[in-house]
Parts: sequence; structure tokens; C-alpha cells
Amino acid sequence: MYRKIEDFTAEWAEESENTLKVLRNLTDEASGQRVTPEGRSAGRLAWHIATSVPQLAGEAGLKGVEGTTNDQGDIPPMAEVVSTYEAAASTLADAVRSQWSDDEMGELIPMYGEMWTKGRSLSILVGHQAHHRGQLTVLMRQAGVPVPGCYGPSREEWATYGMPAMD
Repeated sequence: MYRKIEDFTAEWAEESENTLKVLRNLTDEASGQRVTPEGRSAGRLAWHIATSVPQLAGEAGLKGVEGTTNDQGDIPPMAEVVSTYEAAASTLADAVRSQWSDDEMGELIPMYGEMWTKGRSLSILVGHQAHHRGQLTVLMRQAGVPVPGCYGPSREEWATYGMPAMD
């Protein structure tokens, strides 16, 4: 749980950049990749990540976070998914800075039928994004799409350093 706006915005800058690296590597051709016929496709996961930012922000009462909250229907091309996520991610940090204060981070707000602190709502957003980003990287690897490293080099990046694959 975040207690200071600065702690969230610093981590959000890193986490959203990691998400952008992954989303930018996903191709339209690979966006249909699934683990099972019933599971979400890579494109559906990517679109869910992009729409979750403004959706959770709105639920938390933050205004001005760009993007759509509707992840149903047709999945747009990956370039649009990336631009939608990028706009939402950058405006989220601005909205938190301008609308909440450090003193309010422990304040309870209604979230999805429960009461969460403002700081917890931001922590859950970061964790939710990382969870789905991990799922997405598995689908990308299955589809033969290079996976960028998020918390250190990926197998593909290790290879460019002349190192053996780290599986």
C-alpha cells in the first residue's frame, strides 16, 4: 500500500514503462494467441490492461484519466492499444498528484463492493497490471514474439549480451 504520492508515481513510472515495452512488442498477428480456446487472447489481455487504468481510476474517484473503460467488443489494432495505454498511464500519475495528497492515502473509498484505502487502490492497480503483463508475456513467447525484460533481461536480451539463455 502506498502512503506517499511520490512513492506511487516513482513506481508507476517504472511499471508503466515496463508495460509499454511489452505492449509495443505484441504484434497484431500474435494478438490472437491463446493458451486455451476459452482463455483470453493476447490482444484481449493487452486491451484489458489498457482499459483497466481509467476504469480503476474512475472507480476511485479520480478525474481526467484518459482512455476507455470498455474492454468488451472488438479489440483495436495494437498501435491503438499502445496509444490508449500510454495516454491513460501518463494521465493517471498527473491525476493522483493533483487530486490526492499524502494525508489522504489512508482514506477509505468504496471500491468494487469493498472499502479500500486510496493507497491500496493504487497498489492493486500496479499488481493487477503486473499479473496480466506476466500472462501476456507467456502468450507472446508461445506466439514467437520477442519478450522484453521487465525486472531484468529476458532470454532474448541475454542472448544479445552473449550470455546463455536464462530459463
